[in-house]
Amino acid sequence: MRAAAIAYPPAENLAIIKIMKVLIIGGAGYIGSHVARLFADSGLSIDVADNLSTGRKDNLFPEYGFFQGDILDYPWLEGVMKRGGYTAVVHLAAAKAAGESMIIPQKYATQNIAGTINILNAACEAGIEALVFSSSAAVYGEPAYLPVDEEHPKEPENFYGFTKLEIERLLGWYEKLKGLKFAALRYFNAAGYDPEGRVHGLEKNPANLIPVIMEVAAGIRPKMQVFGTDYLTRDGSGVRDYIHVSDLAQGHLLALEYVVKQKKSLTVNLGSESGLSVLEILEAARRITGKAIPADIVERRPGDPASLVASSGKALKLLGWKARYSDLDSLISTSWKAYNRG
Repeated sequence: MRAAAIAYPPAENLAIIKIMKVLIIGGAGYIGSHVARLFADSGLSIDVADNLSTGRKDNLFPEYGFFQGDILDYPWLEGVMKRGGYTAVVHLAAAKAAGESMIIPQKYATQNIAGTINILNAACEAGIEALVFSSSAAVYGEPAYLPVDEEHPKEPENFYGFTKLEIERLLGWYEKLKGLKFAALRYFNAAGYDPEGRVHGLEKNPANLIPVIMEVAAGIRPKMQVFGTDYLTRDGSGVRDYIHVSDLAQGHLLALEYVVKQKKSLTVNLGSESGLSVLEILEAARRITGKAIPADIVERRPGDPASLVASSGKALKLLGWKARYSDLDSLISTSWKAYNRG
């Protein structure tokens, strides 16, 4: 099944940011490569910086420059920012496995928090005026109510979510003290691939549901596990909010436009506002791929809520953004196109 090409309405005042030069840190990774592709398609002048620990060279394109290095190397990072003449930064560089963060917290404290401090300091030294940050719905923890809006209590249940929340707090202080405007985008579950097939570098060692299903369908893994079918949901399996990665990319573009035009910071959810269950996704994948996709039903994982769905009303109000291509078939078919390239 072939997904329709994505055609977003243009940003209202895109001319404002077309004159800017943007550094996308982590732009060779899964989400970052889609952000870079959309920014370049929209006529922005961009460069990508990435250490390629999880990013891939085949996610890079000749239209923009690439700098390989690590955000923990402050002299390198400051040099890139100062020499590049950038007016904005998009920050997507982070360790992101929630389970691993509970076992190796030092990795997440160093990469996520210390690395972001380096980015903030280098950006201020380079006179950069705007930053778009890849945050996470993990800042909320166990949902107290649904859908989860931006005012929901922030009680992260894993160290990964804690690092994202601490970075949001840092951004608030850097705005107050240094004048750096920011957009913090709280993602829900990113999935899918560029419908035109231009971004196809696969994630390394994925832990999220849809890429795991794709690896089983592609023969990379022998089978998968479904963690619990006794939740109080419509089919007993966990329900989550899945957002197409190209919708996320559009959110970054509109957020940058807002920060630059309004000269205000903002924090918003980016989610589809609809929940998909594990079993619904699995059955759709079997239908679309034509593969059996063996799956064992096992016990629940500790800390997994029955359902987690976003409210993205604030993003609609402030940015004119909503998920347009995050239906189940598009999520699966664009993913399968990337995994089944031959």
